[in-house]
Amino acid sequence: MNLENVLPMDIEKRSFEIITEELGQLKLDPEKESIIKRVIHTSADFDYARNLRFSGHVVEDTLAVLKQGGFTIVTDTKMANVGINKTALARLGGTAVCFMSDPDVAARAREAHSTRAAACMEKACTLEGPVIIAVGNAPTALVRLDELIREGRIKPALVIGVPVGFVNVVQSKEIIMQSGVPYIVAVGRKGGSNVAASICNALLYKLTASQEQVNRK
Repeated sequence: MNLENVLPMDIEKRSFEIITEELGQLKLDPEKESIIKRVIHTSADFDYARNLRFSGHVVEDTLAVLKQGGFTIVTDTKMANVGINKTALARLGGTAVCFMSDPDVAARAREAHSTRAAACMEKACTLEGPVIIAVGNAPTALVRLDELIREGRIKPALVIGVPVGFVNVVQSKEIIMQSGVPYIVAVGRKGGSNVAASICNALLYKLTASQEQVNRK
């Protein structure tokens, strides 16, 4: 068994080199490439090179929102929230929240006989400024979000729809892609909180990495 001699600081760089090598002749859209590769890096799953779907100009438009600051990323799990790089987030003047443990969310879910994830989407309607919704676990969040969008109660700057599982997962992703809002969706059953966080980070890094390069000059 031959182990690669890679310094700790170079492991991520080498990982991305391997990803590029293994993608071979598959051509990725330059605008989306870093996002797709980061999801593959997070999951070690090359299916994401083919199953991630992007609405028109979504990366460019989302970066414009991030540049303005004052945005909030709402996640449907604490795991996704924790996985978002808070240093990069703070540098751009954004925040990340997860309402799953909030007492009012639990109460609303009981009252409506729904899930907490769905109730979280209702609470997201109360936020000021641009809102990015990152769903990595609960298809019920996407279904309720679509209803809220249609009711005119919320208009997310971006919906990251990557819940994982078997029950209503595929359908909820199809629903959000038809909701008329910007989206990044992993079609099919695959996804997860780690994938949701990695997409958020890939977008953040597109701006903070360029800022670091400018600062070094």
